[in-house]
Amino acid sequence: MTDQNSPQRYVYRFGGGVAEGGTGDKALLGGKGANLAEMASIGLPVPPGFTISTDMCARFYDEGETLPDSLLTEVANGIAHIEGVTGKGFGDAANPLLVSVRSGARISMPGMMDTVLNLGLNDETVEGLAAISEDERFAWDSYRRFIQMYSDVVLGLDHGLFEEALEIAKEDKGYFNDTEMTAADWRALVAQFKSIVAQEHDQPFPTDVNDQLNGAIAAVFGSWNVERARVYRRINDIPHDIGTAVNVQAMVFGNMGE
Repeated sequence: MTDQNSPQRYVYRFGGGVAEGGTGDKALLGGKGANLAEMASIGLPVPPGFTISTDMCARFYDEGETLPDSLLTEVANGIAHIEGVTGKGFGDAANPLLVSVRSGARISMPGMMDTVLNLGLNDETVEGLAAISEDERFAWDSYRRFIQMYSDVVLGLDHGLFEEALEIAKEDKGYFNDTEMTAADWRALVAQFKSIVAQEHDQPFPTDVNDQLNGAIAAVFGSWNVERARVYRRINDIPHDIGTAVNVQAMVFGNMGE
C-alpha cells in the first residue's frame, strides 16, 4: 500500500466515497478497520473515519509508548477528511464534530481493550451540540459521560469517584434514576467531574480537542498490553505481537438525522 521511497504511512481513510483498504487488509487495519473500509467501498453509508494501522502499535511500544509527530500530521489529515464529509468542525463551537476512538485487532478481542466516545466535547462545543440537537439535557449528559470515560481510560482515574458523585447528586435531588436528571443537573455534575479531575490528576481536564484525541489514541494503543488483554490472548492463543489498530470515526446519534 505504500511506495518504498516514501515515508511509512499509518492512516487509512474510509467513508464519503473513500475506501483505503478492504477485507484483505486485516493484518494492517485490524478486523474492524478492514470491514469498515470494505463496507465503504461497496457504497454502504458508513460514518466517515480513518484507521491507524497495527504497524503504529508496534512503533508506539518501540518508542516508549509515544506517538511520533509524523502520525499527528496524518491524524490531522484524517480529521480533515471526516470534517469534509460531515460538514462539521472538530472543536467548532457552532457545529461540533464528535468522534469515537476504538481498538480493532486482526482477531476480535471483545471487551478487552479501551474505547472513548463523544470525544471533542468541551465547554464551548457542548453548547453547539445542545443547539443542534435542540436537546440541552442530551448534550450535557453526553459531556459528563465523555469526562467520566476519558478520565477512566486515558487519565487512569478511578471511575468509582464519578459514580459516587452521580449517586450523591441524585440523592440530594431525591431522584432514583439517571433519567430524572435535568440539563441543569448534568451541567452541575460536569463542573463537579472537572473538579474531581483537577484534584486527582493535578491538571485540569483537557479542553483542546486535539489533545483529547492524541491522548485517546495513545490510551487505546496502550490498552493492547493491559493485563486483561494479555490473559485473553494467552487463553485464546492469539499472538502478542500482532498489535491493534485504532479506529477514529464520526459519532452518529439516533436522534440527529438519518
